[in-house]
Formats: sequence, C-alpha cells, structure tokens
Amino acid sequence: MKTYKPDPRRRLILSAGGGLLLSAFVLRRAEAADEIEIAMSGTPTGSDVWFRPNGLWVKRGQAVRWVNRDVGNVHTTTAYHPGNHKPLRMPKSAHAWDSGYLLPNESFVVTFQEAGVYDYFCMPHEHAGMVGRIVVGEVDAAERPYADTDAQLPAVAVAGFPDIASILKTKR
Repeated sequence: MKTYKPDPRRRLILSAGGGLLLSAFVLRRAEAADEIEIAMSGTPTGSDVWFRPNGLWVKRGQAVRWVNRDVGNVHTTTAYHPGNHKPLRMPKSAHAWDSGYLLPNESFVVTFQEAGVYDYFCMPHEHAGMVGRIVVGEVDAAERPYADTDAQLPAVAVAGFPDIASILKTKR
C-alpha cells in the first residue's frame, strides 16, 4: 500500500495563487472606490436638466463616471475643446472627450491625468445650462480660468459653472 505524502511545494503554489486572486480582488475594489459618479438627470417634463454634482474635485489619476439617470432623455458629457467645435476650457495637454449620446442608464468614464480645471457640457442641453466643472489636483482657488472664452458660450452656461474656491472647499 502506498502512503500519500503531500508535496510542500504544492501548498506553496496553491497559497500563492490564492494570494494573487485576493490581491486582484482588493485592487479591483480599490479602483472602483476611486471612481466618482456624476449623475445626468432632469425633471420628468425635461424643463430642467443637470449634472449632479456639477462641481467636483478629484486627484490626478482618478476616474469620473457619468451615468444618465434620466429615464426620458439622452445626454452627453463633452469637453470644451476645439476638437468638439468649442473653445478650449481645459488644460492644453489633456485629452478631450465626448461620450456621444447616452441613453438612460448608460455611462461613460474619463480618467483625469493632468492637473487643472476642466469645463464640460451636455451637447443637447448646453443652452439649458447643463454644464459642469472638474478641478484636478492643486490649483489656485482665486483663479478664474477661461474668462476670455465666456463670450463664446451661452450666458446660462457661463452662469452654471461653480467657482473653483467652492469646489476646493467642499470637494463637490
């Protein structure tokens, strides 16, 4: 009769594999926690539309996920950038984005690598004031960026941007 002797190397391999799985799970959870959601929504009649929050502070490398929570409307999240036929209202070295039309419950993610102030809008609702601002990293609270392009935007959009000092104070 043969007796079974466990191979100590097998235990080591199995425990290492389990450790890798656990590490992957923990890292994935940490990534998800680093992602911040901005809801896109409006009133049932569509008479008022918004991003919530419309002002947000994030650290460099952090992701923002816009989710269309409006059951009766499509929305976009679109950077103010010449590539989107708008004036530049974000750091020059940053990448522009445009989600395209998001149907209810669809989402779009951007990871912010460059420090600075990013202004964005909803393409079909910019004239209704559906705009937002994201501050990434450290910026001057007294700064009033992009004032030279305000005249190129609808007045209601310009009025909708939260000031940087309040974003830095509340982080929202």
